[in-house]
Parts: sequence; C-alpha cells; structure tokens
Amino acid sequence: MSHRIVHVAQASDWARARLEGAYRPASLALEGYVHFSTPWQVPRIADGNFPGRDDLVALVVDPERLGVELRYENCEGGVEPFPHVYGPIDLDAVIEAIPLEWDARKAGYRFPDGWRPGG
Repeated sequence: MSHRIVHVAQASDWARARLEGAYRPASLALEGYVHFSTPWQVPRIADGNFPGRDDLVALVVDPERLGVELRYENCEGGVEPFPHVYGPIDLDAVIEAIPLEWDARKAGYRFPDGWRPGG
C-alpha cells in the first residue's frame, strides 16, 4: 500500500458523502482541490486549525485508490509540501474514518489507542 494521506472533515460532511457516493468538501469548489496532510502533519494541522471542536473525523485515504490527481505542494509559499487532491474523493479510497476527540487538558486532539501516524 502507498503512503496514506489524511483529511480532517466535519462528521456531517462525511455522513453526507457516504449517502452521495463521493466526498466533495467546499474547498474543492472554492479552490479546486481538497486539502490533505501526511499522517505526521495531522496532529499539528488539526490542533492549530480546528481547536476545541467535537464534530471532526480524520479520513485516511490510500492514494492508489484515488481516481483523480494528487499533488504535493505548498500554495502559501512555505517550505513544507502538503498533499492536495484535485477532484472528489471516491468512498473506496477512504480506508479509515477516525473520530477526533478534543482533549482540553492538553489542548489537542486525541487519537484512538493504537493509531499511529503512518501506520
């Protein structure tokens, strides 16, 4: 299996995608791509961009199952590339959906026991 990529989504958007047959977040229409992270980037991105929310899920995707283009790039001019997917995400590309739980004591999200970035 290829290196996994992860998208932090609202649980309601993921539920709607499961009914519609593909995941199409607002960023796809607005920016032309879906924002993803590598598994190692997820805690920092989730903690920094979505603090305190209780309605999020991490969608783990196998890039080999995508039917659309994947590019690693940094559109904001930084040095760290992020995966961007240029099209809707087929449901069979999502290999895992992990509910994210905010831990107020550590001011960060908790992942289920045994889940490790990248593996």
